[in-house]
Amino acid sequence: MTKVHITACVDGSAISTAVCDTAAWASHVLDAPLSLLHVLEKSNTPAQEDLSGAIGLGSREHLLAELTELDEKRNKLAIEHGKHLLQDAKNRAIAAGAVSVQVEQRHDELLEALLHFEADTRLFVIGRLGGGHDLQKQTIGSHVESVVRAVQTPILMATGKFSKPGNYMLAYDGSETADRAMDRIANSPLLSGLPGHVVMVGNDCQQNRQRLQRACDLLASHGHQVQSHLLQGNVIECLTDFQNRFNIELKVMGAYGHSRIREFILGSNTTRMLASSTVPVLILR
Repeated sequence: MTKVHITACVDGSAISTAVCDTAAWASHVLDAPLSLLHVLEKSNTPAQEDLSGAIGLGSREHLLAELTELDEKRNKLAIEHGKHLLQDAKNRAIAAGAVSVQVEQRHDELLEALLHFEADTRLFVIGRLGGGHDLQKQTIGSHVESVVRAVQTPILMATGKFSKPGNYMLAYDGSETADRAMDRIANSPLLSGLPGHVVMVGNDCQQNRQRLQRACDLLASHGHQVQSHLLQGNVIECLTDFQNRFNIELKVMGAYGHSRIREFILGSNTTRMLASSTVPVLILR
């Protein structure tokens, strides 16, 4: 199956409007149809439980009936709320220039829903945080890391109020993951009209300079306007400082290039970069 759609996850949280606007921009640039997805997870749609043993011997059957009816009402309200949420998001996306917008509401876990739609999706758009989180905190939602690890399709993560990016920074480390990301970017129209900066943090040696130059040459051969930068120091600090100095409006990076054991010991640059980002992040596998 050909990957055609952009699939954006909206949940009614504070960041949903940014997800919608980010997805609409990508849909317009790629001329790709946009699917807005709202997932009703189990925690939001309580299942009926056998409470006969928990209520006690003196309780009457009508209490069980009332509890069952309450669950049904909550489920219906959640579905109705989701329909209104999706319609509002659709109207916003169309106004922002999205192409051929459709909506989908699904009872599922978020990751399972995304895996279900992955075969037809060329780009997922998600928020850095879901409902119940403070957008000012430097953290990521509970689902984000598992989604980024499991999904092979590129992910565009919204972080706050969206503005059309005027440039981008690509964090490059010379790894196989980074090289695959470079190939994806070179062959995608999403960033082709934007000036870019390819940034490598590592020793100033001939091997790193050659890797960096090859990466920039690949992008340039596909019409990208890029500059190379080889920095020394702590990865997160260097990339954050570079973003601030050059007013970077979109970050591009590969995801999770090391084992879970190594990340447990050393920490994950991917997770820390996502948690601290104030601009959208394009995550590539």
